[in-house]
Amino acid sequence: MQTYRDLIVWQRSIELVTAIYQLTNAYPKSELFGLTSQMRRAAVSIPSNIAEGYARKSRKEYIQFLRIAELETQLTITRNLALVTEEKLKVSEALLNETMRLLNKFISSLTSKP
Repeated sequence: MQTYRDLIVWQRSIELVTAIYQLTNAYPKSELFGLTSQMRRAAVSIPSNIAEGYARKSRKEYIQFLRIAELETQLTITRNLALVTEEKLKVSEALLNETMRLLNKFISSLTSKP
């Protein structure tokens, strides 16, 4: 592995950001500075934290940058408010679940190494 860009988890998280931007484009304008903005920031923070953590010298610092959860909550709020169709929501949820699974595996591999 040469760079964080080679990490599949980073690549999937970029796909997730794209999906979240597409999803929030369908939100009402009244949510522009609310849920839309928060979800976009949360999504962007995932690949950003992976990239930033990659440059850290200690494994402990890197793991700290990989702990993410707020986007899942925001997708739940989206469902509860019926801001988009269930079909559109499921695309983002599937990408989030895959990204979280990959992140958890990656964290486990980092914590199990001496």
